[in-house]
Amino acid sequence: MAMKIRLARGGSKKRPHYSIVAADSRMPRDGRFLEKLGTYNPLLPKDSEDRVKMNVERVQEWIAKGAQPTDRVSRMLEAAGVIEKKTRSNPKKGEPGKAAKERAEKKAAREAAPADESAE
Repeated sequence: MAMKIRLARGGSKKRPHYSIVAADSRMPRDGRFLEKLGTYNPLLPKDSEDRVKMNVERVQEWIAKGAQPTDRVSRMLEAAGVIEKKTRSNPKKGEPGKAAKERAEKKAAREAAPADESAE
């Protein structure tokens, strides 16, 4: 059985509330799970202690049994210091979009033009 530690969505429309659960990867997102490991409330401020609550000992036991945390849950575990931080590479992260590149080229051309006129 391929186990995942993932988020299961709850709450009403536009008011999400997530449970951190250990579930079989073949089950639906909000479907059957084996154990509830904690909660995540994205509506609370980032510095709030109640934003992410989890039973760290149980999470470590599930990881020892072979459960794989999803990307979002692994970031929460990294912030809690349960697992070591992974190096992520996103080569396009710092690259501006097409329109931003065109604006930068136009701005560079405008700044270069008055400098040429003042040199004459």
